Amino acid sequence: MLATLSILLPLFGLIAAGYGARKLGLLDGHAASVLNAFVVWLALPALLFDITAHSSWAALWQPGFVGAFGLATAVIFAAVFLVRWRAGRPMADASVEAVAASYSNTGYVGLPLCLLVFGRGSQVEATIATLIVVCVLFSVAIVLIELGLQGGGRSRARRVGAALWRSLKHPLVLSPLLGAAWSGTGVALPEVAHTFLQLLGQAATPCALVALGVFLADCPVRRADRNTAWGLVAVKLIALPGLTWWLANHVFMLPPHSADAAVLLAALPTGTGPFMLAEFYRRDVGVSSTTTLVSTVLSLGTLAVVLTQLN
Repeated sequence: MLATLSILLPLFGLIAAGYGARKLGLLDGHAASVLNAFVVWLALPALLFDITAHSSWAALWQPGFVGAFGLATAVIFAAVFLVRWRAGRPMADASVEAVAASYSNTGYVGLPLCLLVFGRGSQVEATIATLIVVCVLFSVAIVLIELGLQGGGRSRARRVGAALWRSLKHPLVLSPLLGAAWSGTGVALPEVAHTFLQLLGQAATPCALVALGVFLADCPVRRADRNTAWGLVAVKLIALPGLTWWLANHVFMLPPHSADAAVLLAALPTGTGPFMLAEFYRRDVGVSSTTTLVSTVLSLGTLAVVLTQLN
């Protein structure tokens, strides 16, 4: 519990720093948008390129783990998207909310927590989970958002084609593809390039969390947003790890270590990804920001329960 608290407390500190800086007038009303643009266009693409360029695809090829964690994430994403879309939400907003219910904070919380619980061997599972949520999940969400924002007057096929093309040019989709292509060449990145990417990529999470704090200072959460966020938090912290546990133990028959890692990674709070997407595309940010904040707070308790139940 204390170890989990030591990992999660800095998250609250960064959000509080942004909130306080905005309330004190140190940052203006445009700060959240500027910080988020920096994360989307520079910091996070650098991090994604660096991760994929240094990934050993042979070591990461664990079909059972990918199936359990990836399928659970996909099912939750699809279910929330369909429920919210059929309830009348625009496709772009339904996509963001689906990400909020399925986007595990594997990078900032998952990697150090897995190291504490399972040791250095768990880095492979944490890296796989990060690639699934940050690369695959983001890419699918961006395609759906772009499709939802396409104007009428064109056939569905042309709208899908235009959305796919715009998505491929998005920095959060293009950067991991370029990184994977570089990894496939077998050529090591020059040390100076690796250092540059690390320095830039390490700024992604702090800037996104500060931007979240700035937004919360400027925009009090509406009651309707709170109600929706509570539902998404329940799905994220209960349904997703529960489904992952079932798939890991009863469908893919993972060994205990891999099954436990999959469940723990699925039980993580929502990261800043959905907030970044909502803010970048000028969608309703209230639901995604509240989901990130509330799930992070409540995960102190839910993660403690998960850790006591692991093999």
